[in-house]
Amino acid sequence: MNIPTRITVTRIVAIALLVLVLGVFQILGSQGLIHFSDIGNSGFGPVRLFTCCFFIFAAFTDFLDGYLARKWHQVTDLGKFLDPIADKLLVDLTLVFLVVPWSFESSMVINPIFVCLMIGRDFAVDGLRLLAARKNVVLAANKWGKLKTVLQMVSIPVVLLNGWPFSYFDASWTYCRIADILVYLATLVSLISGVIYIWGNRHVLKEQGNA
Repeated sequence: MNIPTRITVTRIVAIALLVLVLGVFQILGSQGLIHFSDIGNSGFGPVRLFTCCFFIFAAFTDFLDGYLARKWHQVTDLGKFLDPIADKLLVDLTLVFLVVPWSFESSMVINPIFVCLMIGRDFAVDGLRLLAARKNVVLAANKWGKLKTVLQMVSIPVVLLNGWPFSYFDASWTYCRIADILVYLATLVSLISGVIYIWGNRHVLKEQGNA
């Protein structure tokens, strides 16, 4: 296993550890043992700040492993398979964090409909990728999928920080804020990329049906 792939695997393990920590916080919070108040008038607490920092660091490692794999000519089928899985784990689990009512902090800052659409898209794409893997075919992400990932990795930290830094000038907006617009764009591109991905690799479904 080369270094870029090790970075990807480390990211997956770190995401699992984050979920474990949040689960412990939930149990302790439900028992009334801990509670985190917002930081000043920011609208987010320390757990959300920590999750945001973790998310940004993990997103950086996503860029790093891809960059190193290309620079060192170490692009492998295993890396192509694991990298999008690690991305989806990071994004989808953070989206769930943003809609689940937590006992230790404020809850629901993204409309669950958008979260369901983005996660549902990922389930459909991952299902297709698994079908291809059974036939020893690796389906790499397309440009639309990468744009979707970029938009998600920009919008999620902004939402985690309650719209900061855009909150300095959009707090008085009546109908939506820049954080909302970023989520709308991420959802739209996510759906478009999913349709393009499935349509472009529809031969996998046809072969599966004829098997």
